[in-house]
Amino acid sequence: CTRMGRGSPPAPSLAPGLLALLAAALLLLLPAPAAGVNVTAVLAAFPGFSDFARLLASSPVAAELAGRSSLTLLAVPNANLPRSPSAFAAAAGADLADVLRYHVLLEYLSPSDLARVPASGRLVTTLFQTTGRAPSDLGAVNLTATAAGAAVVVRSPSPSPGSNATVLGAVTREPYNLSVLAVGGLIVPSGFDIAASGSESRPSPAVNITRVLTDARGFNVAASMLEASGVADDFEADERGAGITIFVPTDDAFAALPATDRLQSLPADRKAVVLRFHVLHSYYPLGSLESIVNPVQPTLATECTEAGRFTLNITRFNGSVAIDTGVVQASITRTVFDQNPVAVFAVSKVLLPKEMFSRGNTINPGATTPPAAMTPDVSDGPRTPPTKLSSPPALRGQDSKPSSAPARNANWWCIGLVCLLLPLHFPSRL
Repeated sequence: CTRMGRGSPPAPSLAPGLLALLAAALLLLLPAPAAGVNVTAVLAAFPGFSDFARLLASSPVAAELAGRSSLTLLAVPNANLPRSPSAFAAAAGADLADVLRYHVLLEYLSPSDLARVPASGRLVTTLFQTTGRAPSDLGAVNLTATAAGAAVVVRSPSPSPGSNATVLGAVTREPYNLSVLAVGGLIVPSGFDIAASGSESRPSPAVNITRVLTDARGFNVAASMLEASGVADDFEADERGAGITIFVPTDDAFAALPATDRLQSLPADRKAVVLRFHVLHSYYPLGSLESIVNPVQPTLATECTEAGRFTLNITRFNGSVAIDTGVVQASITRTVFDQNPVAVFAVSKVLLPKEMFSRGNTINPGATTPPAAMTPDVSDGPRTPPTKLSSPPALRGQDSKPSSAPARNANWWCIGLVCLLLPLHFPSRL
């Protein structure tokens, strides 16, 4: 092998076509941004549910689902729908849109989850519960297994007899985002209040969260922080939508914070992010939190950044509801307030987001800008190891199968194509 002399020609420069190819390959390797649930697009691949898909598309329900994830849709096949769904709903004193909302479960349920439904039944909150028109917990459905365990029946939790439907089977699913199950017919919620559903009915006044905390005693620090930050004023708009669930640390929880965390010394905008980190943008009564299927839940702080950041890991642990931030492990100690569409729970510790605090509860020196301006790439810093309260997806049965396998195959094809083209532009020289 001989060395190249001084007179050797310079290495050829990259051709514009190769640069474009490399750029396209890199773009394909980047993760796709998280998207909301497009139920009608999912059902479009199943002609047997075209009538049910048209009902959703013609109602406001499809738009309401666009900003949600971790859902289960109870879809009715064309052959099982009544000839006039609107008349069917009106005969029961219900609005068709609310009947459709009753078919949207606010949890991701796979076939393996249905196989584990206990004989006593399982209560699951629906989208109808978030409207505030469902008395008590009648906006939820009760999943019960038949005596032989061969089927699961969906019915109202009301003791009075009402409509019900049997789960016919799984249609399709996007793991942890959307599960579509076929049911034998439309299910009408019990106890529907016709007067409350009228278009001229006046909405109930917004709940004054700071007043609730003051009256409950033991939440003076949280109440003063909410009022001073103005975050409490943002809750009213959320109450008019899907509702809110607030986790409020007690005064003892604030007192137990080590002096190194410097929470009170944060700038006002970042302190507001921590407060929003304590709020879920949906109404979840305690029963729904105890039986939640998808443990990773976005918060109001997530909406100020991007999907996948500032989330809470909510699980049932040692008989109580545990909340893991990646930095702090807390638990719900009691219910402070629960009146649809607002639920307030006391928690044992202040919930500190891992995006802003390190394991020692000290402020993360790398997070020097407000979270809204943080870059989405956090691979430069050390990854936060999972805590004992986390539920790794690989342990959750058959739904752990990655849904992005085709995309990864395409990425490998792109890498292989680049490797084949490189020798053409860089011929070996002796």
